[in-house]
Amino acid sequence: MERSLTDRAAVHAALGDPIRLAIVDDLARSDRSPSELADRFELRGNLLAHHLDVLERAGVTERFRSAGDQRRRYVRLVVGSVVDLGVSTPRPVRDVTFVCTHNSARSQLAAALWKRHIGTDARSAGTAPAERVHPGAVAAARRHGLDLSDARPRPFDRTKNDVTIVTVCDLAHERLDPSPDDWHWSIPDPVAIGTAAAFDDAFDQLDARIRNVN
Repeated sequence: MERSLTDRAAVHAALGDPIRLAIVDDLARSDRSPSELADRFELRGNLLAHHLDVLERAGVTERFRSAGDQRRRYVRLVVGSVVDLGVSTPRPVRDVTFVCTHNSARSQLAAALWKRHIGTDARSAGTAPAERVHPGAVAAARRHGLDLSDARPRPFDRTKNDVTIVTVCDLAHERLDPSPDDWHWSIPDPVAIGTAAAFDDAFDQLDARIRNVN
C-alpha cells in the first residue's frame, strides 16, 4: 500500500536529525536493545527515549519484548518503512556464522539463504545444539527450493570464529554476551509452534533480511 504524502513527510522529518538517522542505519544491520543503542551512541536514557519515540510515531521503528529474557526489550525497523530511502544492510567484510539456541531451524535456514542470495559461504551453530535439524525446517527449506537434508547441528565456540556473528534468536543473543560487532535478528522460534506456517514465516523473515543485504 502506497503511503500518503503526510506519512512520507513524517518519516523524512524523523530522519532529519543526524542521531536518529544513525540509529536507523544501525538498526538496518541489527535489532538492538535500548541499552545497546545508548552505549553505541553515548546517549542518556531520556534522550534515547525521545529519539525512539519520534521514530516510532513516524512508523520507522518498533519496540518489542524479548522471547528470552522477558524483562528485556528490543528495537527494530518496521518492514518497508525506509526502503524508498535507500536504507539497506551493508555486507559484512568477514564470513558470517548464524547462531540460534539449538541450531535446528532458524540458523540453518539463514545459512542456506545467505548462500543463495549473497553467494558466499555461511555457517550456522547453536549455543545448545539439538541432535538433528528439525524436520519442519527441512520441509520448509524443500518447499522453497533449498536442501537441508545433510545439515547437522553443531556447537558454537566464539574463540574459534573470526566471523560476523548473527544471532537469530533472542535467547542465544542474550546467552552469548554479544560484542559490539555482533548482529542480532529477532526471529520467532518456529519449533515452539510446530506448524508449517510457522516455519514458512521464519523462512520469509530471514529471506527478507538477507535480501536487504547489499
